[in-house]
Amino acid sequence: MSQYTFSTATASAHATSAAHSPGQPTERWPLSPVRYPDPAIRVLDPRFAKYRLGNAAVERLATGFRWAEGPVWFGDGRYLLWSDIPNNRIMRWLEETGEVSVFRSPSHYSNGHTRDKQGRLVTCEHDSRRVTRTEYDGSITVLMDRFQGKPLNAPNDVVVKSDGSIWFTDPGYGIMFNYEGHRAPLELPAVVYRLDPVTHEATVVVEGMSKPNGLCFSPDESRLYVVDSGSTPRVIRVYDVVGGTRLMNGRLFVDMSPGTSDGIRCDVDGNLWAAAGNGGEGFDGVHIFTPDGDRIGQILLPEKCANLCFGGAKRNRLFMAASQSIYAVYVETQGAQIP
Repeated sequence: MSQYTFSTATASAHATSAAHSPGQPTERWPLSPVRYPDPAIRVLDPRFAKYRLGNAAVERLATGFRWAEGPVWFGDGRYLLWSDIPNNRIMRWLEETGEVSVFRSPSHYSNGHTRDKQGRLVTCEHDSRRVTRTEYDGSITVLMDRFQGKPLNAPNDVVVKSDGSIWFTDPGYGIMFNYEGHRAPLELPAVVYRLDPVTHEATVVVEGMSKPNGLCFSPDESRLYVVDSGSTPRVIRVYDVVGGTRLMNGRLFVDMSPGTSDGIRCDVDGNLWAAAGNGGEGFDGVHIFTPDGDRIGQILLPEKCANLCFGGAKRNRLFMAASQSIYAVYVETQGAQIP
């Protein structure tokens, strides 16, 4: 556990194995109150001070999972979905009651999620090695499962651009072991794909990375950020979006050493909020960078963070999927929306 006290009332009995329990909501009032401002929210540069709320603490909403990933917010239903990958299910947390339940099981070992412009759930699935869309009636549409006649590796994370195109990474983590999918050989390079919304044709937009992982657009969609979680050192790269369909001028954005990043999101000011892990206490959690790559703030968690998203009624609540738990904190900014 970190030196910081987190606002959670989850007793040890709540931290049961996710194989037996879908996770438990915390009590409304914490057993160990946090003194404001929460020391887990660190201002490293004065430019971050305006984003930290002096009376908002990091809260643990649920725990008892094996590897939490791919959080996505549904404002119309006031709930959060995320993947519990090794347990082969998608979970749901209700904002109004704090109730945690199983949304879909089995989930084909789903990983990253997003929503398209029509509000439908778009999902990366490890075990089936495909990207799918959940229709309004609950049926599943396969958007892509092969490229040039070969099966995809194991789609990992996904974003939707304003033109409806779907951009996703395919590093192959889900077929490296039998824990988050099934072991199988990689038949394609680890790349980033763009799936055209009209022609339904896929093109490779990023190649040459070791393990392309999290990705997100800048608010004006002029940039695409991509995490390479397999490179040495572990880096986040940024590309210029040309003509809305191609990427150019790939370059280093930040070096995440001594740890790494995974999922990433931009706020409305263009700051990049990067999930961070494998760096230990004082590193793991979320790192916040300006568009110029300056690290200006941190949110420290007692577990390494895999992914994150903005949500809540005003898009000012940051949800963090961190190993065995889901955390949240209110901030004085909003997540960038699809234009």
